[in-house]
Amino acid sequence: MKLWVLRHGQAESQAASDDQRNLTAHGRQEVLGSAAQLIGQPISAIIASPYVRAQQTAQLVRQALGFEGEIRTVPWLTPEANPLQVLEHLNSADNLLLVSHQPLVGNLIGLLQHGHLRDPQPMNTASLAELEGDWPLAGLMTLKSLKHP
Repeated sequence: MKLWVLRHGQAESQAASDDQRNLTAHGRQEVLGSAAQLIGQPISAIIASPYVRAQQTAQLVRQALGFEGEIRTVPWLTPEANPLQVLEHLNSADNLLLVSHQPLVGNLIGLLQHGHLRDPQPMNTASLAELEGDWPLAGLMTLKSLKHP
């Protein structure tokens, strides 16, 4: 299984609430650069946080890849979500793209690699991590690549 974890692009600093922040023009360009890294990859599903900036990021990636499937929006990919609970939802051997936020993405990548939450992976806006392993379990995946825009 391959798992790609993408942090949303740069977002506005202010909005009515955190979940309503839109991507900036720079953020959209960052996302398109990361999306280019995914061309030709066997992605079977795109799963995204319900926050506006993550939805916009996922939509840009979907369009750039010509991905036919819908974006699956889930409440367990928000910034403060528990990475252990995220693992409970990743019980398939599909090749998934997750679009989410810090600190969740860094904590999730660290957990998948090391089996604990003490060594989170630093992730900039639109950073893209590729992990590989037999199953998405704590400590059983290998970080194959990490690309920063």
